[in-house]
Amino acid sequence: MPFLPTTKKELERLGWDTLDVILFSADAYVDHPSFGMAVIGRILEAEGLKVAIVPQPDWHGDYRDFKKLGRPRLFFGISPGAMDSMVNKYTANKRLRSEDAYSPDGRHDLRPEYPTIVYTRILKELYPDVPVVLGGIEASLRRLTHYDYWQDRLLPTILHPSGADLLIYGMGEKPMVSLAHLLVEQDREIDVKLFRNLMARFPQKQTVSLLKKEDIPGGIRSDDILLHSHEECLRNKRAQAENFRHIEEESNKYAAQRIIQEVDGRYAVVNPPYQPLTQDELDRSFDLPYTRLPHPKYRGKRIPAYEMIKFSVCLHRGCFGGCAFCTISAHQGKFITSRSKESILREVKAITQLPDFKGYLSDLGGPSANMYAMHGKNLDLCYQCKRPSCIHPNICKNLNTDHSQLLDIYHAVDALPGIKKSFIGSGVRYDLLLHDTGDERTNRINRQYTEELITHHVSGRLKVAPEHTSDRVLSLMRKPSFHLFYDFKRIFDDINRRHHLRQQIIPYFISSHPGCTAEDMAELATLTKDLNFQLEQVQDFTPTPMTVSTEAWYTGLHPYTLQPVFSAKTQKEKLAQRQFFFWYKPSERQAILRLLRQINRPDLISRLFGRKNV
Repeated sequence: MPFLPTTKKELERLGWDTLDVILFSADAYVDHPSFGMAVIGRILEAEGLKVAIVPQPDWHGDYRDFKKLGRPRLFFGISPGAMDSMVNKYTANKRLRSEDAYSPDGRHDLRPEYPTIVYTRILKELYPDVPVVLGGIEASLRRLTHYDYWQDRLLPTILHPSGADLLIYGMGEKPMVSLAHLLVEQDREIDVKLFRNLMARFPQKQTVSLLKKEDIPGGIRSDDILLHSHEECLRNKRAQAENFRHIEEESNKYAAQRIIQEVDGRYAVVNPPYQPLTQDELDRSFDLPYTRLPHPKYRGKRIPAYEMIKFSVCLHRGCFGGCAFCTISAHQGKFITSRSKESILREVKAITQLPDFKGYLSDLGGPSANMYAMHGKNLDLCYQCKRPSCIHPNICKNLNTDHSQLLDIYHAVDALPGIKKSFIGSGVRYDLLLHDTGDERTNRINRQYTEELITHHVSGRLKVAPEHTSDRVLSLMRKPSFHLFYDFKRIFDDINRRHHLRQQIIPYFISSHPGCTAEDMAELATLTKDLNFQLEQVQDFTPTPMTVSTEAWYTGLHPYTLQPVFSAKTQKEKLAQRQFFFWYKPSERQAILRLLRQINRPDLISRLFGRKNV
C-alpha cells in the first residue's frame, strides 16, 4: 500500500495482525513532508516498524476509532496537528475561524479543542497499561508552565492534565527513532511500568517526563536549571517572566542544560535537545516514500492546507530571526539545516509528475524564504552563543548572509523540464538583503538575489512583514527599524520600473502587540497612507504559548529586562487599535476621529482625513 494503514481492512490487506506503533492525529492524513504525523509515520516505517495512523478519530460516543486497531506493541503516539488547535480554531478576538484548514472541506467538527489532552485521556481510559507519547507543536510549546489565552490562565506542563507518559518537543525525527530503538531492543510488549523504568535508566534527549523527585535520573544536579515552581508562577507573575528567559535561551543553545520545574509535587524534567539534523539526516526525512497526496478516503473533498502547499518545496529547517511573537525557533530552533540541492531537485521532479501540476511552483521557501545555507562563519562561536536571534538587535558579525547557494537552487529548479515558473511564497527577510556585510562580493550577490527575486519569483505581489512602523514597538518585536522598509520599497519600485513590471509589495502588520498603544497605531495609519497602502494583510496579536510577546502580555513584564510593558488586553482596547488599519473605510471614520480627539492628536486627523476634520 502506498499509504500507511488507517483501518483494520488495510491492515489485513498487508497481512499484519499486530502493530508496533499507532499514531493518532487531529489533522486529516496527508502523506506529505509538510504534515508532521506523516513524517513520523514514515520515519518509523523506515526503521522497520509496523505503523498505522488514525486521523481525526471521533472522540464522542463509544470511542470506536480509538479501539479499532487494538493495542500497539510499543506505544500510542499523539499529534494535535500542524497548528496549535486553538490558533487553528479561533481568531485573536476568540471568534470561530471560517474553516479548519487541516480538515476535509474545512469542517470544524472533526477536531476537539486541545486534542492532545482529549485523545490521551481516552486512550488511558481504554488502555491504561499502554504508554502514550505526545508530540507536535501543541505539546511542544506546552512542555512547561505556560499562559493559555483561550482560558485566560496559567497552565502546567501538558503532561499533567493529559496523563501522558512522555512528551517529545521540537522536530521529532531523532528522539522518535531513539525511543523506538530502545523499546524494540526489549523484545517484548511494552507496558507503562517498563516504559517508565526505561526512561529513568536511559533518559531520552529532547523529551519531557513528569516524575517524582526520587525518580529524577541522577537527582537534581548543580548544572540543572531549576525553574520557579508552577505554583509559585501562579502566585507571582514575575516568577513566570524569569522562568521564560531560561526556557528560551536553552531552546536556542547548541548544547543546552537540563531544565526542571516542580508541578503539584512532581517534577517536569526537560532533557536537552538533540543537535540540529545534519544535511544528510534532513534529506533522508524528505526523501522518504511520500505519495504527496491526501489519503483516498478524502477523494472529492478539499483540504485547504494541502491545496496551499501541494506545489511548494521546503528548502531548510530552523529560523534565526527570533521574532518575539513567533514560535518557530522555540519548536525548530535557530540553527539552519538546509537540504542538499539533489534532494530538493528530486522533490521538484516528483511534483512535476502530479496529475494536476501545471508547471508553477507556489513556493521555494522555508520558515523564512532567504535563510538557506546560512550559518556562522566561525561555528565555535555559535556553539557558545545563547542569543535568541542572530539578527536582532543587529545582524551578528559572525553570520554568513551570502545568498549565492539559494540563487543556485532557484536556477537549478527553473532549469528542470516541466517547470514554467517558481514563486517565493514564504516571508522574505529584507534586512538580510540590505545588510552591508563588509564584503563586496557578498553584497553584490545579495543585490543580484534581490533583483532576481523581484523580477522572476513574484506572482504580482511580494509579501513582506515589517509588522509595525514604531521603532520602539519593533524593538519589542525583535524586528528591524521601519526605515529599512522604506529602503526596500525604493529598491522594489526601482527594479519594477526598470523592468517594466506592475507588481505590488504587500506588507504585513500587527496591532495590539505588547508595547503598542492606540497612538502608535494612528501613526502607523498615517505612515502607511503616505506610502499609498490600503492595508489588507493585518492581524491582531494573538498570545500563543512559549513566546516572549505572550509572556510580556500576560505578566506585564519583559522577560529579559523585567521592566513593565503595556499591553492592550480588553476587546475594546484591541479593536481601538485594529480600526486604524482600516482608516480608509467610511464605517471606521467616526470612531477613529473620536479617539484621535481624545488623545489630542489633531495633526494625525489632518494627515488621515484632511484639515477640515480637525
